[in-house]
Amino acid sequence: MTAPAPQPASSPRTTAARAVLAALALGVAGGFAAWWLRVPLAWMIGPMVATAAASVAGANLAQVPAGRQLGQAVVGLAIGLRMTPPVLAGTVSLAPAIAIATIGVIVVTTLAAFILRPLARVDARTAFFATAAAGMADMAQVARRHGADADAVATVHAIRVFVVVLVVPVLVIAFGSGGAVEDAPATGAHPAAWALLMPGAVLAAYALVPLGFPNPWLVGPMFGAAGFAALAPFPAAVPWSALVIAQLAIGIALGVRFRRDSLARLPRVACGGLVTALLLVTAAACGGAVLAAATGLPFATGFLAVAPAGITEMVLTAKIMRLDATAVTAFQIVRIAVIAATILPVFRLYRSVARRLHGSQV
Repeated sequence: MTAPAPQPASSPRTTAARAVLAALALGVAGGFAAWWLRVPLAWMIGPMVATAAASVAGANLAQVPAGRQLGQAVVGLAIGLRMTPPVLAGTVSLAPAIAIATIGVIVVTTLAAFILRPLARVDARTAFFATAAAGMADMAQVARRHGADADAVATVHAIRVFVVVLVVPVLVIAFGSGGAVEDAPATGAHPAAWALLMPGAVLAAYALVPLGFPNPWLVGPMFGAAGFAALAPFPAAVPWSALVIAQLAIGIALGVRFRRDSLARLPRVACGGLVTALLLVTAAACGGAVLAAATGLPFATGFLAVAPAGITEMVLTAKIMRLDATAVTAFQIVRIAVIAATILPVFRLYRSVARRLHGSQV
């Protein structure tokens, strides 16, 4: 009896394509389910939850190549086109509040490191970089250079962003006031006019990448679109359908970060990350209330302004919920930039305090 011929193994390219298509299918299904259930920010939260659950269950998923970056560019373009001179002037008036809020976030996240260390049973270096409210990739790289566990840092950051994106829109709806920022299309704007601006948006993002600017794929297109809006050669606005696709790409990118092997290797880190994420959301809610009382901003806007997640996710939440996305952007950009610039001096201060508390080298 002749043995069956061995089946040819799938090529790496085919396997990668299947992983992307599977993530897309799950993301679309999750988005429709969340939309049907009337979940806030449905087209980001639905795909994020669906792909995260499948990935943790062992499915081989991958984000759409450059999908997150292009999704960020679409969001940046949408925000930038609304940056009129009066809007920018109102944002500049918030400078003192932005400075105080940024210091507050640094203090709270540094204190969170002292909570994470015993919960996750990690060293002080890992705890510090895991709770710093900056970009996950940036903090993982800095952590590795300073002898911390980069995998644990990335895991805690991914959990924090996941929890904030999942919980904050619900809390904004539950305790905030409805957004009143006008989001009607620009008068006379052709539905496809925004697409003519996308190549320029991508170029603006690439221009900021080598400068180390926070979140260049959001900020570059936003600044470029603001300049275009000031000149106004023709009316343009990003349609809802494009924002839905942007949400889908960003949600999938967030969800596929979760891997069964990483969580299985670091179960205490994952649990500690979840606890500290919930504590940081609570602190952000309190900070948002104080910010609203001090500045007159709606509570929902203040909450998003100090929430310790990615700039794109919080700005997109503000945009979709018709809140002041420009103010949220200003708070979030300054926070990321200041943390990136001061992370090492703050780490030295934290290390000094940790040595006094724990009586050991950090």
